[in-house]
Amino acid sequence: MGNTLYKRLIHEFNSPENVLKASENQLQRVNTLSSRILTGILHHTAALSRAKKELDLILSNHIQIVTLTDAAYPALLKQIPDPPPFLTYLGILDNTAPSISVIGSRTATAYGLSTSENLSYKLAINGFQIVSGLARGIDTMAHKGALKANGKTIAVMGSGLNKIYPRENQGLFQAIAETGTVFSEFRINTHPLPSNFPIRNRIIAGLSCGSIVVEAARRSGSLITARLAGEYNREVFAVPGSITSKKSEGTHSLLKQGAKLVETEMDVMDELHHFVHKKRETRPATPLKPTTHHEKFKQHPSLMMNFLDPYPVHIDVLIEKSGMDSSQVTSQLLDLELEGKVTRHQGNYYSISEEYH
Repeated sequence: MGNTLYKRLIHEFNSPENVLKASENQLQRVNTLSSRILTGILHHTAALSRAKKELDLILSNHIQIVTLTDAAYPALLKQIPDPPPFLTYLGILDNTAPSISVIGSRTATAYGLSTSENLSYKLAINGFQIVSGLARGIDTMAHKGALKANGKTIAVMGSGLNKIYPRENQGLFQAIAETGTVFSEFRINTHPLPSNFPIRNRIIAGLSCGSIVVEAARRSGSLITARLAGEYNREVFAVPGSITSKKSEGTHSLLKQGAKLVETEMDVMDELHHFVHKKRETRPATPLKPTTHHEKFKQHPSLMMNFLDPYPVHIDVLIEKSGMDSSQVTSQLLDLELEGKVTRHQGNYYSISEEYH
């Protein structure tokens, strides 16, 4: 049974219990009900043992459930054509604060990563819950920005809650579960199959009053989320990037199609002013500092590429970000320049060569 049909049955019968108690004549009044599904509902007792087994597994792992008929079910998500019949979750449900999704590339540039973190930080300070997908890159920095603001963030998983993906985000998963919410519509031991992520994206769009695409290539899952947000009559925002960067081709395409351009958090707040609450009175936010990978970088010098962008960056910034001394950074940049991966500009500025964007 698909989620759209599930929503229609709930609308017709008010609860799952009433659907399962309905007679064949009552069920036949639902026009889109196939004979196979009708038979399945009428003989549903065979499925109860499987459902109970999954429920016991959920409860034994201290995971909570919110269903489509619960008052606590996210109101905006309930409005989409195919909301999940239920969501398993860890953390705290907060339907009082507006939610906005911040999404983008898993292989983002340093510009994209810092923009995602900064935007999320400032929007969280102003009362927005930051929704994202816990993926590498833009998603990770969106969650971290909200947490540094001591704000709330929502992670929507493309796997079950017992299968954290990617594995390196286990600590981030726990941090979100303590102060925000981690959602999944999948059985708790579901693996992160590629087919799950487009399904997951509709929840990210559905939870949010708007979606911000920070950085996305022309073919990107983030564009699916943005398209769904538009279909749900939610605002779509995009952060512009370099015209030479392939990582921003998708965001530029959105801007051409009418997405709202975002330079600062005020561009978002001006558009969504009717959702904006007063700033939360909480302990002070943690000041943002550049994210560094000192030890990892020393072991793997090729990671210098992680600190470079299509936009020229001064060598002093690269020294600060990498944690290495100037002679080491200069040596690495020279090697990359000789390989054609890095372009040197006047004034000791460096950027990734166009063919390596």
